Amino acid sequence: MVQQTAETFVGTEPERLCYNALIQLGKIPGTDFSFQTSLMGGRLERGGLIVDFTFTNPPDLAISVLGVYFHYRLGGGTESRDLMTRELLAGQGIILVFIDENDLIDDARYYVEQALQYRDHSALATGGTP
Repeated sequence: MVQQTAETFVGTEPERLCYNALIQLGKIPGTDFSFQTSLMGGRLERGGLIVDFTFTNPPDLAISVLGVYFHYRLGGGTESRDLMTRELLAGQGIILVFIDENDLIDDARYYVEQALQYRDHSALATGGTP
């Protein structure tokens, strides 16, 4: 797997903010974390999924960046799929923490640091609105 650098990062703006905050917090791409990891077959197999950030340190943590439009306003069961992804990963011993796009824009370092401590402030987790 080819790891991206901050300069060559390909992803959404909120994902880039998360990626850069991880680096600022001392995490090393490819060593401590990976971006866009395929699990259980990824997009190629039914039931597979792609997780935005997975970690080797800590190994039981994953982060999903939730864009306001796609994850909250698009409809079509997106929120249910996000929660189902959380449950699927929990069955694998992985805790999935969501970070909302707006939170990353407001203070990426704080919310990523919170996620690394397994604290989920997302509207999906708290029942609020993004």
